[in-house]
Amino acid sequence: MKRGLGLLILATILWGGNYICGRFLGPALPATLLNTVRWAISAVLLVGILALNQKSLPIFNKWKEFAVLGFLGIFSFSTLTYLGLRNISASQAGMISAGIPIAILMVTPLVLKEHIKAKAWIGAVVSIMGVILLFQGKHSTAAHGSVLGDVEIVLSCLAWGLYTVLGKRYGKQMDPLTMTAGAAVYGTVFSAMSCIGTVSPRMIHMTTIAWACVIYVSTFASVGAYLAWNAGVKIVGAGRAAPYINLLPVWTVVFGVLMLHEQIYWMSLVGGAVTIIGAVVASL
Repeated sequence: MKRGLGLLILATILWGGNYICGRFLGPALPATLLNTVRWAISAVLLVGILALNQKSLPIFNKWKEFAVLGFLGIFSFSTLTYLGLRNISASQAGMISAGIPIAILMVTPLVLKEHIKAKAWIGAVVSIMGVILLFQGKHSTAAHGSVLGDVEIVLSCLAWGLYTVLGKRYGKQMDPLTMTAGAAVYGTVFSAMSCIGTVSPRMIHMTTIAWACVIYVSTFASVGAYLAWNAGVKIVGAGRAAPYINLLPVWTVVFGVLMLHEQIYWMSLVGGAVTIIGAVVASL
């Protein structure tokens, strides 16, 4: 059991590092190109893992499912996250991302037609209030770019909510590794298409740190976190694992303060705490 919990915590730490790298890579690469490079590498690794497990990827037979998941979870979620991180701090983005379980909760009745209990809706309302407090925490003197960054992160949460719920539906037809690999392939194609006419060589300013960040987000924050999370879920069960996703904003704030020297305003801390509490209540 302890090993399973350790793997879940490790996965959230690795995902938290993605937000930090996104801040470092903001000036180095356009968000669309960064996402293309990241998931091209990740897709190769995931397909390789499938091959090692002697599994085939039904890249054409399941193209509709892979295309939808790739557009939402790989292209939309990641690109919007990297766009948002160009305008707001990693800590702020991480605390807003605490609303991801709420996004999942809100789209579940629409997509899966499942009944949601009252406690979960109470948690959702509390989390939404927390996000509102987060916005108020710094927007008394906020610039337009900061507001846009907040909106981009919120939209990324909604994209991930749809991806997760649809993944649950499509998961009845294929295993998680196959589904993620297929989504990665199609998501990379969408990302590459978005670069056409929008990216030029003069927009690329790579440094040693930037290259290290690209390697990190393509391996540890993608494939490594995925493997750790799924191994942890297999050991402790999906029900016990769900609330651990709420550690993501905690690690993001910690890393943002320690590595990027970001300042956290007291109102933002209150908003982040309320958002996490609401998400935990909804997850339980």
